[in-house]
Amino acid sequence: MAIQWFPGHMHLTRQAIAERIRRIDVVIEMLDARLPGSSANPMLADITRGRPALKVLSKQDLADPRQTEAWLAHYNALPNTRAVAVDAGMAAPARALVAACQSLAPSRGGLAKPMRVLICGIPNVGKSTLINTLVARRAARAADEAGVTRSEQRILLADDFYLYDTPGVLWPRIIVAQSGYNLAASGAVGRNAFDDQEVAYELLAYLADHYGELLRARYGLPSLPADLEVLMAAIGRARGALQAGGRVHAQKTAELLIHDFRSGLLGRISLETPAEFAAWLREGRALDAERQIRKDAIELDRKIRFRQVPRPS
Repeated sequence: MAIQWFPGHMHLTRQAIAERIRRIDVVIEMLDARLPGSSANPMLADITRGRPALKVLSKQDLADPRQTEAWLAHYNALPNTRAVAVDAGMAAPARALVAACQSLAPSRGGLAKPMRVLICGIPNVGKSTLINTLVARRAARAADEAGVTRSEQRILLADDFYLYDTPGVLWPRIIVAQSGYNLAASGAVGRNAFDDQEVAYELLAYLADHYGELLRARYGLPSLPADLEVLMAAIGRARGALQAGGRVHAQKTAELLIHDFRSGLLGRISLETPAEFAAWLREGRALDAERQIRKDAIELDRKIRFRQVPRPS
């Protein structure tokens, strides 16, 4: 799925993070607990490589608790990495985050050597909401849409704890196809960047395989049709998404399904397991390598035709 999601301010954010990282002790990356692998920015991983990392799985109250535990175990098994899960309803997550950062950088702390922490993540992952909870005031603007924070902010979380907030940033090209659908379903990209019906069908396919009972309960279905088009039509009728003559409104049904997932009305759902994402990533990298080989061959042929390089003997 083609998603146009790399506006100019995100390019500037990448440059700002690369400049800031040299003076940072710990990097907090906010991940969506419903899709931790897909919401982990590979561009940020390259920029922040070598720094202690705290993975914060946000929106845990919307995610499948079994899969959240699996993802926490996955990240906590990585070197120089800690992982915690939070949600908007937590009253005091600051203590847990400060303690986790101190365990990752035990030599930092005190007024002489204050802890310097960079918090980053993709758009609409809950970063601004978390920061507002941490400081108990509206330090960062929060909204349920992609790309709200547009400039870096420095926040004093404690006398010896500086938190640097950055705008949500995506990456220029996606190689894991399922990640594109999952990110779109979660609201990480603006709705003008994808086709609602295409995303809804991909979402429905995963839900039917993994959360069939939740679908049946939400839409009052006696059983789940094997055909996704029939199932989508049944959902449209159940939600009253009808046109003149009683025909199901396909676009409205897609929007309602995506809304029901995002809002948690379907129940607590995760769209990927660590094993599933690892398999998708391997496949994506293999396909990307094949595409690069074809691209290099086309470029070499062009240079030969224009006599920019000698023809191979």
